[in-house]
Amino acid sequence: MRRTCLGLIILLLCMACSEQHDHKGKTPLVELEGNFLYKEDLQSVLPSGLSKDDSLLFAERYIRNWVEDILLYDKAQSNIPDNGEINKLVENYRKALIMHTYQQALIHQKLADEITEDELADYYGKNQAVFKLERPLIKGLFIKVPLTAPGVNNVRRWYRTETQDAVEHLEKYQMQNAVKYNYFYDKWTPVAEVLDLLPLKEADAEKYLDNNRHVELKDTAFYYFLNVSDYLEPGEQAPFDFVRPQVKDMLLNMKQVEFMEGVKNDLYERAVKKDEIKYY
Repeated sequence: MRRTCLGLIILLLCMACSEQHDHKGKTPLVELEGNFLYKEDLQSVLPSGLSKDDSLLFAERYIRNWVEDILLYDKAQSNIPDNGEINKLVENYRKALIMHTYQQALIHQKLADEITEDELADYYGKNQAVFKLERPLIKGLFIKVPLTAPGVNNVRRWYRTETQDAVEHLEKYQMQNAVKYNYFYDKWTPVAEVLDLLPLKEADAEKYLDNNRHVELKDTAFYYFLNVSDYLEPGEQAPFDFVRPQVKDMLLNMKQVEFMEGVKNDLYERAVKKDEIKYY
C-alpha cells in the first residue's frame, strides 16, 4: 500500500512538473484545481527524527488532508452564493492586522527604551493602592544537606543568623556538602516557591513560616534549614522590586495608548489641512 502511495506521489510530481506554471523555484508535489502543494511545504512541517516508513505515512496523511481541505473549501464556496458578509469580515480583519502590526512597529521604535527608573518609581508611588499582595512573600536563606553531611551542628548555628560571617561560612560549606542552597535575603520570593523545597505537612504552611522564622526539618535522607528574615502577608503593600515588571507593563501600556492617540490625531490634522476629508 505504501509503495502504491509513493508511486502515486511520484506520478503526481511528474504531472505537476509538466504543467506550464511559475512555481517560483519550488518543487510541485500535488496539484488540484490550480492549487499546488510543494515539496518544500511538506518538508517544512515534517517532524524530525521519523523513520522512512513513518515519514511516508505522515506525508500520505498530510497530502490527504490538504486535498480534502481544498475540496471542502470549493464545495462550501459553491453552496454559499452571497459571500459579501464573509468578505467584509476578512477585510476588517486584514485592516485590523495591518494597523496592529504598524502600531507595534511604531511603539517598539519610539517607546522601547523611554521608560526610566524614576518614572517607574513615581508611577508605583502614585498608584500604591493597585499593588497589593495576593499571596505572601518572604526573604531568607535555605539550605538542604544529607543526614550524613559533616558539621551539621555548625549549619544549625550559621543558618539562624544573618551576619556576613555566618553567610560566608554557609557559602563555603554548601559548595561541598549541600544538595540545595538558596540565598534570598535580598530578594522577595513567593512563599509557595519556598514551600516546594520543604517536606512541611502543616495544615496552614504559609502561616507556619510567619510564626516560625527558624525552621529545621528532616526526612529519611536530608536535613532542611530555613531562616525567614522578612514576611509579608496577603493584602499588604507589594514591594516595588517585586512588582517592578508589572509596574513597567502598566506604564508602558498607558504610554502606548497616549502615543497612538497622538499619532492618530496628527494624521487627522494633516488630512484636514490637506482638505483630504470630504463630507457629504
